[in-house]
Amino acid sequence: IDVAYRYAATPKRKFVIADCPGHVQYTRNMATGASTADLVVVVVDVTSGLREQTRRHCCIAALLGVRHMIVALNKMDLVSWDRSAFAALSGSVEELARRLGMESLVVVPVSALHGDNVADRSASTPWYGGPTVLAALEEAPAGAWAKEGDSGARLPVQWVVRATGGGRGYAGMVSGGTLRVGDEVVVLPGGARSRISSIATFDGPMTEADPSLSVTVELDDELDVGRGDLIATAGVAPEATSEVLATVCWFDRRPLTAGQRYRVKHTTRVTPALVTAVDGRLDVATLELGPSDALADNDIGVVRLALATPIAVDPYRANRVTGSFVVIDEDTNATVAAAMVGPPVLAADTRV
Repeated sequence: IDVAYRYAATPKRKFVIADCPGHVQYTRNMATGASTADLVVVVVDVTSGLREQTRRHCCIAALLGVRHMIVALNKMDLVSWDRSAFAALSGSVEELARRLGMESLVVVPVSALHGDNVADRSASTPWYGGPTVLAALEEAPAGAWAKEGDSGARLPVQWVVRATGGGRGYAGMVSGGTLRVGDEVVVLPGGARSRISSIATFDGPMTEADPSLSVTVELDDELDVGRGDLIATAGVAPEATSEVLATVCWFDRRPLTAGQRYRVKHTTRVTPALVTAVDGRLDVATLELGPSDALADNDIGVVRLALATPIAVDPYRANRVTGSFVVIDEDTNATVAAAMVGPPVLAADTRV
């Protein structure tokens, strides 16, 4: 089971939908889908309420910077469209969303069996005055990921190419901010500086490149730049570091403890890493960070890593690309954790 991507459109908006499984053993798939999402749609069985796994999924979405949520309370037909049952569960959902720091929440009573309140309003809910699921999607804020601050442009170097005219070009995907010809940049982790002399794309040369655009840039100077290096806007560039504190979602049956060795893949760089400490585990029921010296499968916690090679990281809330990495088992090559640089950031009143 993997994340299923589907594309849909209405007269008002186009959608890319990442359909993630809800099973406990596929929590990693949910983290994959939420890592690029602007909004999360959570389907909750009204007869079961908010289960631990539902809370875990919502928590992961919030940690990944998603701040807009639609909750479809499904199987309302099994409770005879009882308004009080909807109101009671809605209250629990609203409290969870508040504690997670969600900026917007829409709770919709639905029955997937007949499509009630999914795309068309249901005659079974005359007491409900809110939007259908589809209408809520159409009205949701666009590009609503909760980025904080201006981290400047980032270009993780994917590969070095021979550019037109015989020069060296550095290919990768822009993240964070806009990259422009003439910008002063710094190459990390080395720290050498230069200026961008040209930007090339599949469609031809450009004077500037926005985030998510794949480009090849040339610099004024011949520098030693290779795969895994980061080209960043000078003045607002991150610092290269060999020690990282991160919030991790652990996906391995073997518990995570201090002293274990793994590989870290950050943007296009892979480096050996040593777990130096486990600072705590997040309780998905209370959303509080408690003491723990180990993380079990599907746990969320805070760890410290020592890296063999420095990496240039931003806080996750400033840049999704340079603020995240995955942890890989050295023996099996399995991805055992998704990590976000920095401590967990949820609502302002949550003690984590």
